[in-house]
Amino acid sequence: MLKYLFMIVFLIPLCLFKNSWWLVHSMMFLFGFLFMICCYSYCDFNMVGYYFGIDYFSFSLILLSFWICSLMITASVSVYSSYYHSSFFIFMVLILLIMLYCSFASLNLLSFYIFFEVSLVPTLLLILGWGYQPERLQAGIYLIFYTLFASLPLLLVLFYVYFYINTLYFPLLIDFGSYYFMFYVFMMLAFLVKMPMFLVHLWLPKAHVEAPISGSMILAGVLLKLGGYGIFRVMKIISFLGLKFNYFWLSLGLFGGVIVSFICFRQVDLKSLIAYSSVAHMSMVIGGLMTMNWWGCMGSLSLMIGHGLCSSGLFCLSNIIYERLGSRSLLINKGMINLMPSMSLWWFLFKSSNMAAPPSLNLVGELSLLNSIISWSSFTFLTLIFLSFFSAVYTLYMYSYSQHGSYYAGIYTCSLGYIREYHLLLLHWLPLNILCLSGEYFFI
Repeated sequence: MLKYLFMIVFLIPLCLFKNSWWLVHSMMFLFGFLFMICCYSYCDFNMVGYYFGIDYFSFSLILLSFWICSLMITASVSVYSSYYHSSFFIFMVLILLIMLYCSFASLNLLSFYIFFEVSLVPTLLLILGWGYQPERLQAGIYLIFYTLFASLPLLLVLFYVYFYINTLYFPLLIDFGSYYFMFYVFMMLAFLVKMPMFLVHLWLPKAHVEAPISGSMILAGVLLKLGGYGIFRVMKIISFLGLKFNYFWLSLGLFGGVIVSFICFRQVDLKSLIAYSSVAHMSMVIGGLMTMNWWGCMGSLSLMIGHGLCSSGLFCLSNIIYERLGSRSLLINKGMINLMPSMSLWWFLFKSSNMAAPPSLNLVGELSLLNSIISWSSFTFLTLIFLSFFSAVYTLYMYSYSQHGSYYAGIYTCSLGYIREYHLLLLHWLPLNILCLSGEYFFI
């Protein structure tokens, strides 16, 4: 595992050179492909050494991190072309990638916790340094305080676990049985805020709206997945209490998803709408993980990967329009099919993936989550019906509103898409729809 970590670490000195943007960019893609090829078996932890090792779950998420971080640099060419501290920007992206890599590859709960928290710092700096509006300071404070307040109790709980069984090594963790209730709540809360679950989701739309395109991509693509990964890892310790109390999180997640879908209907900001739809999708992932069965865990993994690629692509699309018109409001971004007809195809492709139409990976994930949640309780089909239906409704609302109708009369000029932008969208869309063909990969 360390050889891949060193590959990223040795890219950092390249940031000091003046025109190293494209070199670092190409190297990150290369490392992503090397990591993809050099993985062995998926049955157990492998490539183990010095607190690092990967299994099935973490391999997929590390690969997603490599991919999204490489595409972040493709999307952020405006930072490079305007000479707005581009070397420092690349440095931030690399530090963020190192933190994500370490948190997904950690074999120890404490080191996972540390990297999980430290990954917030580069994200905060991306939002504060390269964000758009003056409110970005408030959004950054929201992001830090929500996640830090929720995860400080988790640190105390980890000390307690260590005191009890003298190890925090993943494969050696055991179930504590009927241990005290607050232990369970603290452990779940840190990850549920990160997901984010309904009622503790307010930091997410705020952070997305204020973040630059790179910040939005990494937030939607990978950072929301840290919560799901954490729940998957700690479920081993709290499965006894989980069997008793998971129904609460599951029902709150599903009802919250339906309510957030209603919130989506009245959004006029493109980024805000995509951010709220992320919360609705993550509610299904929470439901799948809380059922604690095989379909649920593997389905949540495939939906996390699919959602990471899809919502990251949607943020890229909204940014492409924002760079042309200087606004993300749906009142101004109307009738784009008249101005950028070829981009409308990409809007359609990503929208169809967002509402889990075949052949996207979201479909594989949602089908298995439906299996898992309905097998847990047949009454949940009511909320699942609404979730699936409303996701199609707000997705179509967003597509038709932004692409059709007469365009805003105040637009002076609007260029068509660049090759770089089509390339960026293709690299989001292709894995999202090709991975569907190997659905058995997610359900070995």
